[in-house]
Amino acid sequence: MSNHHEVTSPSHFQQLLSADLNRVSVLNFWVDWAEPCKQMNAVTLELARKYPSILFLQIEAEAQSDIAESFDIESVPSLILLRGHTLLQRISGADAPALTNAVAKFAFAPSVNPQSRTDLHPAKASNVVVGMDPAEDLELRMTRLMNQSKVVLFMKGSPDAPRCGFSRRICGLLQDQKVEFSHFDILSDDGLRQGLKQRNDWPTFPQLIINGEFVGGLDIVQEMVENGEFGEALVA
Repeated sequence: MSNHHEVTSPSHFQQLLSADLNRVSVLNFWVDWAEPCKQMNAVTLELARKYPSILFLQIEAEAQSDIAESFDIESVPSLILLRGHTLLQRISGADAPALTNAVAKFAFAPSVNPQSRTDLHPAKASNVVVGMDPAEDLELRMTRLMNQSKVVLFMKGSPDAPRCGFSRRICGLLQDQKVEFSHFDILSDDGLRQGLKQRNDWPTFPQLIINGEFVGGLDIVQEMVENGEFGEALVA
């Protein structure tokens, strides 16, 4: 089976990335009009041949804008190394030596334990935007926001006006499951956005919190809905 794929949709991306949560993946964000991207495309293809255990995903940043936005891609080429959903390293620009060294480093590095799932409980909360004093200590703010209600969604935008496809889809999932939740627009606070990435060991948004504990992003929630775990947990 090939370890080098051109991502065609957000669902395709989630499927590839979630197939093995201990596997190292290289996400190559590129556009066809940028000459440096062509160089890095060639480098990633060669590295894919050399390291068959690593998953290499080619992501056309403009065609797959939802994915690019979820990883805060501001320029191309940009490359992100993950183990499962854990961020290992970011590389900006056509830095082939840095990418080669990073791939070699993480190809044989010990794996980290994947994020364990949190047992869920029935959740009811008002669908309001939560907020805190910006001057408050970051760790304390994150703790208070994550415990603002039973179910808290950190997303881009709001349920009425989501600002990325992943945020729109997870809101739809929660609404379909008739889950009431509070929400926070992480685009309104960059410090909080970066802090949550580190605290929850999850590099993208949305992030779903239940009973003060991180549950996962869109793909984890979607998987739980599809296999019945999410519904059973909410009515348990």
